[in-house]
Amino acid sequence: MIVDFNTAAITAIAFWATGSLLGLFARRTPVLKLPALILSFAGSLVMVCFIGLYWSLLDRPPLRTLGETRLWYAALIPLVGFLVEYRWKITWLKYYCMGLAVFFLVINMNHPEVFDKTLMPALQSPWFIPHVVVYLIGYVMLAASSVTALHNVFLQLRSKENVAGESVSHYLALLGFVLLSFGLIFGALWAKEAWGHYWTWDPKETWAFLSWLAYLGYLHAYRYKIDQGKLQWYLALSFLVLLVCWFGVNYLPSAQNSVHTYTNG
Repeated sequence: MIVDFNTAAITAIAFWATGSLLGLFARRTPVLKLPALILSFAGSLVMVCFIGLYWSLLDRPPLRTLGETRLWYAALIPLVGFLVEYRWKITWLKYYCMGLAVFFLVINMNHPEVFDKTLMPALQSPWFIPHVVVYLIGYVMLAASSVTALHNVFLQLRSKENVAGESVSHYLALLGFVLLSFGLIFGALWAKEAWGHYWTWDPKETWAFLSWLAYLGYLHAYRYKIDQGKLQWYLALSFLVLLVCWFGVNYLPSAQNSVHTYTNG
């Protein structure tokens, strides 16, 4: 599987890189626009196919370890860039998203996973898939929102307005927040079934709640019409809280006895 993963990852990266180069040349040669889009989309398709084959091999959804979740991020986040281009006609975001996907794949290639088919009893729950998948898509949306916000901050520093980009970062953050909310609810229901309690202030649960509060704070600030320039900084930095929740919390001493230690790797 490690060899197959490396082959799939390198193929996907090659498609994204070629599609990106053609996309840049398409600004002067419009006939290259469609081949660029097809090649870029093919990179995500390769990873989706790999995930499907991997799922079949494991006899379970590949959602248990951090390495497995990185596969999903690599497959899904470029799709957000394509969706934004289709909906808002903003082309630059997909390049950031493909770059982020490459980053996730390179991490996995440098840290090969131990492919284990077993699931611990706590994960053998009907809430496992909806909880993790909802969080995955939410994180993808919020990652794209932060990338967009960083781009907007860069333009601010160059004294350029980007109203369309600010709208995109807001709507992605809003969608991500909704998914985080469902993720918390599904997680609480799962915890009740697995451990008998909806909430135990486990380190992972605590940081998940802090992440939710961070984006709730953004939405309140947006509602009260805080300066958009400041909110772009807020969105860009809020993703750091998500990163701690996603994998940083696993390195905290208090997390060594966490019931979420099955997500390591």
